[in-house]
Amino acid sequence: DLLAAAMEWHFSPETGSRFWLERARTLDFDPRRDVRTEADLALFPNVVDELRDVRVEDLVPRGYGDVPVPPDVYESGGTTGAPKRVAWLPDLHERLTAWHCEALDARGVPRGVNWLTIGPSGPHVFGPISRTMAHRRGGIPFTVDLDPRWVKKCVAEGRAEDAKRYAEHVLDQVRAILRSQDVGVVFTTPPLLEAMAGDDELAGLLDRKVSTLIWGGASMSVDTRTLLREEVFPGARLIGFYGSTMVGGGMYERAGSGPHEPSTFDPPYPFISLRVVDPATGATVPYGERGQVVMSHVSRSMLLPNNLERDTALRVRPAGGGAGDAVADIRPVPTFGGTTVIEGVY
Repeated sequence: DLLAAAMEWHFSPETGSRFWLERARTLDFDPRRDVRTEADLALFPNVVDELRDVRVEDLVPRGYGDVPVPPDVYESGGTTGAPKRVAWLPDLHERLTAWHCEALDARGVPRGVNWLTIGPSGPHVFGPISRTMAHRRGGIPFTVDLDPRWVKKCVAEGRAEDAKRYAEHVLDQVRAILRSQDVGVVFTTPPLLEAMAGDDELAGLLDRKVSTLIWGGASMSVDTRTLLREEVFPGARLIGFYGSTMVGGGMYERAGSGPHEPSTFDPPYPFISLRVVDPATGATVPYGERGQVVMSHVSRSMLLPNNLERDTALRVRPAGGGAGDAVADIRPVPTFGGTTVIEGVY
């Protein structure tokens, strides 16, 4: 029912966006007639590379009315070339943050505490989402900005010393906040969390003040997660987050993973769904085997189907008997679209 309604919405001349209405002319199938199951989303080509150049106004569905809806514009990290852009509409932001709040409540993350986000703000969605989350959950948002593109450029050009100095600059700002302010939740990237764990003062401040550590934006090994969880920050919840601007959202780590089990992520299905495929054939791999992640977003505000991500993962059965795939043990591919993938600090 969701797919049928979404295809009607995005491909009807009265309600669809200019981008999809024009793109429909190049398809060898009729989405309104032929897309009825999740498997049918594989009929679509991966269009995210086209989002590097398309006018953002052309991404807003006409069904929102003649009065322009004020979207935000968020960009990808630029890991694989020029950034891609999406129109982030208010109802998408509301739906996503409401789901985030439910997921954090289910994991016992307290409300009424302040948040510190150490990550990129505009043009990235990382900062704005966490700011909304802090407000929505009754806390004050503190932020330390991060330019991941600059760090990746330093790494790519072999300027390791510049990257190190930039990380130190970021951590000095974190230190000033944690010394003087009450913070209950920290949301940052694995490399920066590891750097804080290796700094005696920062590790002590986090241990005394912070009850929840959320990591995302880069991969974390099982060994590192176990070390942080059991030895460095044993009194805090350590929760992973996996998402993509290009799929309009993300997902939190499934609760209850053992010390030697990889972090597993269930998407907010059915609006976001995952498949794990053999990149050479596009066929879904068996459960427990590694493949490349394909994400799809299907909602009123956004249609981005069949997006091959720059990550590999183990295919896992979804929680609660849902459809689609869950994913575990996320790792970046070495190259993507002919470009070397550099995680940097994000």
